[in-house]
Amino acid sequence: MIFEVENFLALTVGIIVFFAGMHINRRVAFLREYNIPEPVTGGILASLAALALFLWTGVELKYDLAIRDVLLVYFFTAIGMNARIGDLVAGGKPLAILLALTLAYIVFQNIVGVSAAALIGQPTAIGVLTGSASLIGGHGTSIAWAPEIAANHGVPSALEIGVASATLGLVVASLLGGPIAKYLLGRHQLSGPVGTEPMVGIPHAVEDTEQINHVSLMAVILALHVAIILGFFLNQAVAAMGLNLPMFVSCLLVAIALSNTLPLVLPRLHWPARTKALALVSDFSLGLFIAMSLMGMQLWSIAGLAGPLFFILALQAIAAVLFIVFILFRAMGSGYLAAVLSAGFAGFSLGATPTAIANMTAVTKSHGPAPTAFIILPLVGAFFVDISNAFVIQFFLAL
Repeated sequence: MIFEVENFLALTVGIIVFFAGMHINRRVAFLREYNIPEPVTGGILASLAALALFLWTGVELKYDLAIRDVLLVYFFTAIGMNARIGDLVAGGKPLAILLALTLAYIVFQNIVGVSAAALIGQPTAIGVLTGSASLIGGHGTSIAWAPEIAANHGVPSALEIGVASATLGLVVASLLGGPIAKYLLGRHQLSGPVGTEPMVGIPHAVEDTEQINHVSLMAVILALHVAIILGFFLNQAVAAMGLNLPMFVSCLLVAIALSNTLPLVLPRLHWPARTKALALVSDFSLGLFIAMSLMGMQLWSIAGLAGPLFFILALQAIAAVLFIVFILFRAMGSGYLAAVLSAGFAGFSLGATPTAIANMTAVTKSHGPAPTAFIILPLVGAFFVDISNAFVIQFFLAL
């Protein structure tokens, strides 16, 4: 029996799940110390509760998550509004290094997946599915490649394996980023800059030097909506040229353009970039997006694939940690930015870009802002990875 939770009620449940995670994090010091995001705590517990309901009653909870996708657009538009050309210029070299590392890791992730599959006597295609197709690629890429793998590579359950791998990867990604950052920050005695404006999120300990009221919130929402509307038209124009660009990327680019032109052209305009009101909307959007994504996981669909899948994903998680700590962190400069990006890369390489942002937000709220990280990681994830991943997947399947 399937019980469908409609859109508005799903949003309400998401808010409850977020508050549950926040309440638990406040009471459990371990979760705070290792920078586990509040919506991750609540979302995982909600998905486990849904699993228990299914096991005891046979009822499958299915959430309508249309509002979740809108929240993603809000969040990345806010990221763009906060971006300054100076940050983008400063991010030039780190962006190039992070891109090179990511492309190398796509190949490495498939090598790990294929090797692990061969070790337990599974087809090579399963190693690709549990490699970059579902982890760096996420649910969308694994679903897109599943018919090809099922039809031509002897894996009839390709869709179920890909979705299950992406789902478990999302959970692992949410839990690994914070501990990795804590280890690196402690080992190398690192901390973020003090006294700078918020990039994403309001720090846990902050003085009330800037007032947030209904006017400031409405100004933020209006600015976001203007950028999103223009982003929609840009997305339509790009689609007409035959290019497939995610909606949130179009809005991100438009918001960057507006934030770096309007204040110069209209100096009297109070553009709400890097304000606490914008940070509040960013926190709200990202927190609910993560909570709704995790609470919507149907863990019972993974049960039949548990053994081989857990083995391969365990090796992928170990490989990711070793790569991040010993290669990525050092290549990115071994500083505070590198530590924040390490938390983000854990979320990105095993889960999704929003998971990476949530991991980095949890770290920066406690240790200080790292604006460059919030610009370069989404750019790598949005522009370069999907195209490169498609070629790498095709190469490994051809083997």
